[in-house]
Amino acid sequence: MSSGIRPIALHYLFDVNCYLVETGDGHVLIDTGLSRRRPVLEAELEGAGCGRGSLSLIVLTHAHTDHAGNCAYLREKFGSRIAMHRGDLGKVERGEMFWKPKGEGSLGTTLAKLAASLIGMGKFDAFEPDVLLEDGQDLSDYGLDARALHFPGHSPGSAGILTSAGDLFCGDLLTNTRKPERNSLVDDAEEMDASIEKLRTLGIRTVYPGHGAPFPIELLMGEPGAAR
Repeated sequence: MSSGIRPIALHYLFDVNCYLVETGDGHVLIDTGLSRRRPVLEAELEGAGCGRGSLSLIVLTHAHTDHAGNCAYLREKFGSRIAMHRGDLGKVERGEMFWKPKGEGSLGTTLAKLAASLIGMGKFDAFEPDVLLEDGQDLSDYGLDARALHFPGHSPGSAGILTSAGDLFCGDLLTNTRKPERNSLVDDAEEMDASIEKLRTLGIRTVYPGHGAPFPIELLMGEPGAAR
């Protein structure tokens, strides 16, 4: 694991990862977990020396409740900016991970929404992001020697952060709860296939997934069809 990266695993029914990354004069937080685990996250941030003004940016990899649950709260507490891809903008504006444009809903989405609400994962505090990330966008203005990448498939606005050292924060494009693999929860299968294929061209060394432990990219891409 590269120095300057602090994984924060938050547990509620399952583990979800946030990553605190040191910059030259502060920190950037990638994803924020569920609001139900907010005290744990706050303790981790405070233990790392995060105070108001020292958390310059929150990067949201996608607008699902287990990743976006504390975005609005942390921005207010730390004075941070929130960055994300515009593909999930409608979800965060409503605080609803299952929101889709009119006419794109399905029975499966309705049932998933009902199930999520029963376990306290249906909604999160709505917000408007400060920064809309573009594919390939340089993040050096925020103290990160890294660029943003668009990885649609799990959600329309799923994104990742790739550092110059080859560390990829991939959100829920990939998981490592059993083994390194593509996420089985897919919004658009063709887009997911394209995003997985895109990984082969990026010079990645280590993957930091939204769920499970970091792993070297060779464990996923080392064998033909391994990412299928």
